[in-house]
Amino acid sequence: MAVALRYLWSLFLCSPCLLIQIPEEYEGHHVMEPPVIIEQSPRRLVVFPTDDISLKCEASGKPEVQFRWTRDGIHFKPKEELGVTVHQAPHSGSFTITGNNSNFAQRFQGTYRCFASNKLGTAMSHEIQLMAEGAPKWPKETVKPVEVEEGESVILPCHPPPSAEPLRIYWMNSKILHIKQDERVTMGQNGNLYFANVLTSDNHSDYICHAHFPGTRTIIQKEPIDLRVKATNSMIDRKPRLLFPTNASSHLVALQGQPLVLECIAEGFPTPTIKWLRPSGPMPADRVTYQNHNKTLHLLNVSEEDDGEYRCLAENSLGSDQHAYYVTVEAAPYWLHKPQSHLYGPGETARLDCQVQGRPQPEVTWRINGIPVEELDKDQKYRMQRGALILSNVQPSDTMVTQCEARNRHGLLLANAYIYVVQLPAKILTPDNETYLAVEGSTAYLLCKAFGAPVPSLQWLDKEGKTVLQDERFFPYTNGTLGIRDLQANDTGHYFCQAANDQNNVTIVANLQVKDATQITEGPRSTIEKKGSTVTFTCQAFFDPSLQHSITWLRDGRKLQELGDSDKYFIEDGQLVVHNLDYSDQGNYSCVASTKLDVVESRAELLVVGSPGPVLQLELSDHHLLRQNQVRLSWSPADNHNAPIEKYDIEFEDKTMAPEKWYSLGKVPGNQTSTNLKLSPYIHYTFRVTAINKYGSGEPSPDSETVLTPEAAPEKNPTDVKGEGNETNNMIITWKPLRWMDWNAPQVLYRVQWHPRGTQVPWQEQTVSDPFFVVSNTPTFVPYEIKVQAVNDQGKGPEPQITIGYSGEDYPQAGPKLEDIKILNSSTVLVKWQHVDPAQVKGHLRGYNVTYWWEGSQRKHSKRYVHKGHVVVPANTTSTILGGLKPYSSYHLEVQAFNSRGLGPASEKTFSTPEGVPSQPEVLHLECQSDTSLLLSWQPPLSHNGVLTGYVLSYQPLDNGVKETSSFNLSDPELQTHNLTNLSPNLRYRFQLQATTKEGPGEAIMREGGTMALYGTPNFGNISAMAGENYSVVSWVPQEGQCNFMFQISFKAQGDEKVDTSVHYSQRSYTQLNLQPNTDYEIRLLKEKVLLHQMAVKTNGTGQVKLPSPGFATEGWFIGFVSAIILLLLILLILCFIKRSKGGKYSVKDKEDTQVDSEARPMKDETFGEYSDNEEKAFGSSQPSLNGDIKPLGSDDSLADYGGSVDVQFNEDGSFIGQYSGKKEKEAAGGNDSSGAASPINPVGTLE
Repeated sequence: MAVALRYLWSLFLCSPCLLIQIPEEYEGHHVMEPPVIIEQSPRRLVVFPTDDISLKCEASGKPEVQFRWTRDGIHFKPKEELGVTVHQAPHSGSFTITGNNSNFAQRFQGTYRCFASNKLGTAMSHEIQLMAEGAPKWPKETVKPVEVEEGESVILPCHPPPSAEPLRIYWMNSKILHIKQDERVTMGQNGNLYFANVLTSDNHSDYICHAHFPGTRTIIQKEPIDLRVKATNSMIDRKPRLLFPTNASSHLVALQGQPLVLECIAEGFPTPTIKWLRPSGPMPADRVTYQNHNKTLHLLNVSEEDDGEYRCLAENSLGSDQHAYYVTVEAAPYWLHKPQSHLYGPGETARLDCQVQGRPQPEVTWRINGIPVEELDKDQKYRMQRGALILSNVQPSDTMVTQCEARNRHGLLLANAYIYVVQLPAKILTPDNETYLAVEGSTAYLLCKAFGAPVPSLQWLDKEGKTVLQDERFFPYTNGTLGIRDLQANDTGHYFCQAANDQNNVTIVANLQVKDATQITEGPRSTIEKKGSTVTFTCQAFFDPSLQHSITWLRDGRKLQELGDSDKYFIEDGQLVVHNLDYSDQGNYSCVASTKLDVVESRAELLVVGSPGPVLQLELSDHHLLRQNQVRLSWSPADNHNAPIEKYDIEFEDKTMAPEKWYSLGKVPGNQTSTNLKLSPYIHYTFRVTAINKYGSGEPSPDSETVLTPEAAPEKNPTDVKGEGNETNNMIITWKPLRWMDWNAPQVLYRVQWHPRGTQVPWQEQTVSDPFFVVSNTPTFVPYEIKVQAVNDQGKGPEPQITIGYSGEDYPQAGPKLEDIKILNSSTVLVKWQHVDPAQVKGHLRGYNVTYWWEGSQRKHSKRYVHKGHVVVPANTTSTILGGLKPYSSYHLEVQAFNSRGLGPASEKTFSTPEGVPSQPEVLHLECQSDTSLLLSWQPPLSHNGVLTGYVLSYQPLDNGVKETSSFNLSDPELQTHNLTNLSPNLRYRFQLQATTKEGPGEAIMREGGTMALYGTPNFGNISAMAGENYSVVSWVPQEGQCNFMFQISFKAQGDEKVDTSVHYSQRSYTQLNLQPNTDYEIRLLKEKVLLHQMAVKTNGTGQVKLPSPGFATEGWFIGFVSAIILLLLILLILCFIKRSKGGKYSVKDKEDTQVDSEARPMKDETFGEYSDNEEKAFGSSQPSLNGDIKPLGSDDSLADYGGSVDVQFNEDGSFIGQYSGKKEKEAAGGNDSSGAASPINPVGTLE
């Protein structure tokens, strides 16, 4: 099929060639050919002395062509001319004139035409105009000096000798240096040198015009011109005047397709400028260029629409002058339909069309065999019709060569075309029995190239002799080719081409095979991927099994193998993997599946996205606006990397005040590339711009130039102004200092003003540089009005706002008055008090500190239990609930008001909690006594919470469906065992034991178990035996819930008597001594002669070893005694350690460096010890304090660490219960006899 396509393509491109030639494949017939001119000299031939003159005329044809020439319409015989040599080559009528000189060449000037003839007709060349030109010479002339006054205009003429070829003009001086040309000094198209106005610097005597003749390769020069400029002190201004052209308008003819050059040169002072206009329409900007300082207009490739007026305008400050060019566009003749040579058979009608166009309309004439038709006999059978030459019923004798010639004043066109009448038998030139391959769905082309005269008729037949054109998918071409579109598998077969004319009939066969079409079953898909990622394209295809195939990957039409980046691309098994994507990887990726018959392509587009590229160029403009603290910033758009730029971030840096630190000035929309920036005074601005899209920020642009804004008075005042004292007689005024970018000057100071609030005392002020100021010798806790204003060398900031501050606080002077304590239950009480008089607070009331501790139990011989709790209550609350207290106990309570300075004096009270229910008994053990009885043993509860009155024991069976519970009271509080009888040996029970007071039973302890009969054979979990030389150890793990019982262990060696020993089940292990070394023993476990378990063990060693009898050191009582001594020593060591580290008495004053915790989180109760012999000592009487040694604000332990006020979270009743742990803990300042104050900052519990 590919061969067929190439053939058809050649048909479309070269059909005239095939029509005017007899194919080379047409063998066996000797056919003549009419003459055809194949080479000739150009229409215009200019020769110079010493050049050889060669006129070419070559033509083809059969029989051999004969040549003749005419000159100026008269027969010219080159062979008979002296100095003329005729070429003897075949098909050539060319000749050469040698020995050329100026006179010799003049003799041969004229218009030549060549005629080539044979039996079939005569072909004619176009007219060749031969022009001879001698060596150029400048005519002799006397050049006079040119004298002008400074400021006047002048023209230095050139007037080079005429030439048939274009020449080049140069103006130089005697040193062969070009005269400098500019808007004032210009060389025109005519070669003259124009001065719009002369200066004294133009005064030279060697202005030389040089003419370069390319044809003769000669440069000649004119006599030097002496330009003399008279200096003047008053150059007169004058309006422009055109030096060329000199009139107001002119008419020009421009040839279509050729360039047009218009020129205007003006004089005047100041030097005029030239402007070009086109009143008749817009200037064709794509074809117009302006040269020679706008004095010359070049219009390329002139067309009809360029017709019209063109105007040049010369202007200066005094006026203008103008010239109008009226351009008419004309055209040399050009072909609309050129006559073509053709072969005809006898009886056919020949038609030669000759249609031309031009401006003015060309005149068309016909010739036959070089003779004008006007000169031929009138009985010829041709006729002329609308520019066409027509011959009817042609015969071989009508063979001729015709010439169509068209001319107007701009040129001439000539075309030779022959009418060749031949009679040849039909012949099919395509080889017979050709096989054509094509795929389903495509179009097949079966060739049948035939030739003959007359032209043979063609038809295509199937194997049955029927025409194939009945199927609309089959279509013929005029050249005999049969096309079959939308091929199907059943189109495979034999097809017959038949060619016939009036002389014969011939046939060939063409074989067509239809293959499966290639299909891409899965092609690559377009995708968008991020930079740096990996993308995979897939391509799966189906091919005809009988065809070789391949899959090729392309990117933007180029094979990927050609890109040469093996690390980038990986191709295998129909997949293309592109690694480490970059923006250069985006494009169209194609999978091409191909065989020799078809090619299928599937394309996918890859877009690589990511954050934008850098902004490449910044430009600052409108610098004059810096006085108003503004500037305009422009930038070039960044590459968006396939994701629209959402915004640009504009940042600045001050390399003087904060180098390498960038601040944002704001963001602008992504479609904006410039903005007016509002700046602050006195900042060294260096800008950069960063583009942002949805994938992030790009790289910043290069830094801009640095601009400095002028100084100005501050526009802001410091914020967060505060007045607080850290002593009772001072006030520290602090504020947040201005950022350097708000200084508006190289430095800034602060004007601090203050006076007592509500008084007429004048304002005091001080100017400082640091962000604080200490006012000394103030009364305690007095309100002040405070103002802080920024100032610099340019002035003051805006009027500052007044802030209220206070001088230093003192400790509260009075405690809150306590009301009766309300008992809510055995572990909770409600405490109420009255507000402290504000005058006694001596500061801002921050809240109340409630401290309470356990003093003892009301039960005699009770365990010593020390507990301290703390609650911080906000200043607007006068009650709190204390929970988690020990029932049946005495408590001591203290309530203190506190401010920022510390705690005031405490109000004290003692209260007792009523009895409660006890905690659960400590342990509960079950021990089997028999199949129907259990012994229960327990330990009393750790917390009695009152006076124990006894126990309640309950039990119920499990897993038998009976839910009845048996319960009874044990009224002896000292009782710790109880034997239960009449239990079922087959049931498991749940036992529950509760201790009681008069308030009722407490929490229960539960155990589950039963007698051993429930389980049948006892289980010995993980039983094992190990042996030494003369002993063995048997160990086991008692089963959970299994009652204790007695069983026997027997060791028996072969031949020896067995050794029996009784053992308890709960014992876990048993050691048998006095065994024989290296002996096998059988071990049995029995209960009431029932075998429970059996195993074997072998002792070590080689002989019998006598073990010594055990001493008292292995007795249980001795081991217990030693353990008790060690335990007592350990307790004594712990008590000594606590005594040394506890501190001493409670002292508030010794903890004055402790700060209030601003968050006041609830703290857990803390137990400091038990079994104490001494009651806790009372608080000392020293002055309470939260902060005895107050440091200046800003120190590491300032009030800022804990908050200037108590901002806490409270329980539903308004209280905040818990133990406090200060943020900063300091070692007590007092002696070893005092302990830390139980304050909201550092509560301490002690054990003495």
